[in-house]
Amino acid sequence: MFKWICAIIGFGFRGFLGALVGFFIGSVLDTFFKSQIRINTGGNANPFGGQSVTPKDFELNLLSLASLVIKSDGKVKQSELDFVRKYFVQSYGKERANATFRTFNEVVKNREISAEKICDFIRPRLRYEVRLQVLHFLFNIANSDGHVSTAEEQTLLQIANHLNIGRNDYESIKAMFFKSADDAYKILEIESSASNDEVKKAYRKMAKKYHPDKLQHMDEAYQKGAQEKFNKVQDAYERIQKERGL
Repeated sequence: MFKWICAIIGFGFRGFLGALVGFFIGSVLDTFFKSQIRINTGGNANPFGGQSVTPKDFELNLLSLASLVIKSDGKVKQSELDFVRKYFVQSYGKERANATFRTFNEVVKNREISAEKICDFIRPRLRYEVRLQVLHFLFNIANSDGHVSTAEEQTLLQIANHLNIGRNDYESIKAMFFKSADDAYKILEIESSASNDEVKKAYRKMAKKYHPDKLQHMDEAYQKGAQEKFNKVQDAYERIQKERGL
């Protein structure tokens, strides 16, 4: 994580040479902190939060949130179901994913599912960056048919609020799925009137927040999702640079 953060900071101050120096310094820091994590956790870094949550509980609650998004507009679309199944298979393997779906269908599916109760359970058990990735996953479900409906958006906002995701972070992720004249600025969480220095500062901040290394201990699908957000941040910055001739 540190190697890329330092490289970005170095590039902002000294261009390509600064990026190289920053990358080297960050690599040293990465090596040091990873060794500390192994020492302090016995080699098992916790990708969740301070309180414990079993993988099964997490998967069932994630699937429950997915079902709320899928049903929010009154239509259960095959593209949404296919996206969820593919995601779970990529994350946990076919056998484990199928077991999660069976348990959900047998125990959870026909019960009343409360977004508030689910979020109250998982919120203290997930680090903030993981909660951001959960929201990004849910947006991807809604957008799997190429369009996020008003009802889906309302459900997503409700879930984001229950997960204590900041409004700026919500709008940033939302802007990755809604094209508008100022969506690049929304992704960077700034106004279109921001100065060039403010744009650069916002880019460094968002690149740090959404960097894939923050989810390096999560499953592959989560890392892929983090990479997607990181790429959106880079794309937004490059569009603003081109627009302003930076």
